[in-house]
Formats: sequence, C-alpha cells, structure tokens
Amino acid sequence: VQLQASGGGLVQAGASLSLSCADSGRAFGGYTVGWFRQAPGKEREFVAAIRWSGGNTYYADSLKGRFAVSKDTAKNTVYLQMKSLKPEDTAVYYCAAGRAIASTARDSGAYYYWGRGTLVTVSS
Repeated sequence: VQLQASGGGLVQAGASLSLSCADSGRAFGGYTVGWFRQAPGKEREFVAAIRWSGGNTYYADSLKGRFAVSKDTAKNTVYLQMKSLKPEDTAVYYCAAGRAIASTARDSGAYYYWGRGTLVTVSS
C-alpha cells in the first residue's frame, strides 16, 4: 500500500476544499481508510474514516456536518470534502489505511500505512 494525499492549499475561512487519497500500490479492498490531521504544536487527531468494503463512515464528533468522507471505487481513491473551513482547521492532513473496524476506526494505532500529509491552511 502506497498512499498519497493531495489537494491541500491555502484558502480563506468559509471556503471548501477537497482532499484525495490514492493508493498507487494496490486496491484498498479490505481496508479502512482514515483521515487524520495534525496542527502545529498539537497532537494528531482523527478526522474521518471509511471502510472500503461496505462504505461505513466514521467522523470526529466535532467535524461531523462540515467534513464528509467518500470513495470512488473505479479510481481507487478516497476523498475528504471539507466545507465552511475555519482557521482552526489549519493542519497537515494525512490519510492512512488499516484493518480498522468500527470500534477502532478513530484510533491511529489501527492504521498500518500512512501517506505523506498535505497541508491545509485556512486564513481568517
């Protein structure tokens, strides 16, 4: 599994942005793909995840409603759509894959493979 996150950039508060996570090594089948983020000086935190088989989704409670995770099976890509962005959403966003299940989807330890992050900067 070779993950690559993309789509980050500089946006103004209130804008929307979509991140992509593609696996150049193999298909995501059987994995849960998660999004995490790490803001400067803060711990890495869970954002959202989606099970490739079945499509079950999981969200950080604080972000549900503004962020949405989805997948495109044909493109073997997972997306994170972010709307109404706030300056506090500024962070490096990472995608990861692992055999996470519902009870572990929010736990970074459940993910084996991590891509290089993509920086999202939200200006006020």
